Amino acid sequence: MATYELQVTFGVSGEGRTRMAATKEAPGNRPAARLVSNVLGPEVWVALLPLAVAWEATGQRIGPTLGWGLWIVLFAVAVPMLVMVQGARQGQWRGRYVDNREGRLVPYLACILSVFLGLVGLWVGDAPSDLVAFVVAMLLSLVLFLYITVAWRWKISLHAAVATGASAALVVAYGPWALAVAPLAACAAWSRVALGKHTVGQVLAGAVVSVVFGGCLFWAVQAWLA
Repeated sequence: MATYELQVTFGVSGEGRTRMAATKEAPGNRPAARLVSNVLGPEVWVALLPLAVAWEATGQRIGPTLGWGLWIVLFAVAVPMLVMVQGARQGQWRGRYVDNREGRLVPYLACILSVFLGLVGLWVGDAPSDLVAFVVAMLLSLVLFLYITVAWRWKISLHAAVATGASAALVVAYGPWALAVAPLAACAAWSRVALGKHTVGQVLAGAVVSVVFGGCLFWAVQAWLA
């Protein structure tokens, strides 16, 4: 073990050290963190957030909320998760959350394409402008995260990004009281560090980029389309 740690320290990059930490801090040793990571995973936030935004955007009407909200969920959650789970089963990347950075290119591209198709459907279907703004912000945020992951070769945390971005989107849609969900975002970020999947810097970067870029972009496009 001592030899292995010496090789990691002097022979591989920071990403290699992250992988070693993930091995040492196996998910089975942190059941609470693993539970939080699953319960507050990106797919959960993205499945619930469109319905919350749609509720306000449609004037709190159940039919349009379900129609438009589930449309976004289909293209932002169902299709991307199908790609990621299938790829994980075929061994193309590690786990449904694609734990290895180098395996994230295809899932990101699939997610971007899927969200773009969902956005086209919103536009053609004359969806409420707030929902269009929301999906535009989501799409451009994904493009930015893809750039950071591929061009910078840095594994920014999607768990932290999605959770904090969702909190920011709720504040834009409902006002400051929506900050009440922020502790849940913090728990999601903590779980990834506790499991050894990300460093503190990676979850903080995901949170900051998502709030500053995604949240502000949602607000700006919303104001522009109003």
